[in-house]
Amino acid sequence: MQVSDVGSVKLAVIEGRLDTETAPNVEGQLLALLGQAPVVLDMAGIRFVSSAGLRVLLKAAKAAKAAGTSFVLSGLQPAVQEVYDISGFTHIVAAHADRDAALAAIG
Repeated sequence: MQVSDVGSVKLAVIEGRLDTETAPNVEGQLLALLGQAPVVLDMAGIRFVSSAGLRVLLKAAKAAKAAGTSFVLSGLQPAVQEVYDISGFTHIVAAHADRDAALAAIG
């Protein structure tokens, strides 16, 4: 995960897969970031999300709510967007077309 500051927002960029192998590391980093600032998770480089990956997004959304901050996604690829939609996550975490739209919505 690469993290940069964009104003008062943390922009986290992940690539590859969000699955049982990568989920624990991503979860730990996201939860730490959400303790500091609002977070945009740029998923443009993610080609696959498993149920473990969805669980990470759910935990991050709950942590953001508990901390009184914001957590949004950007750049979902079509296959990932389909999983996201079918699983009902559109009602849990906002997903924006690209990083700029997500940053505008969050900050």
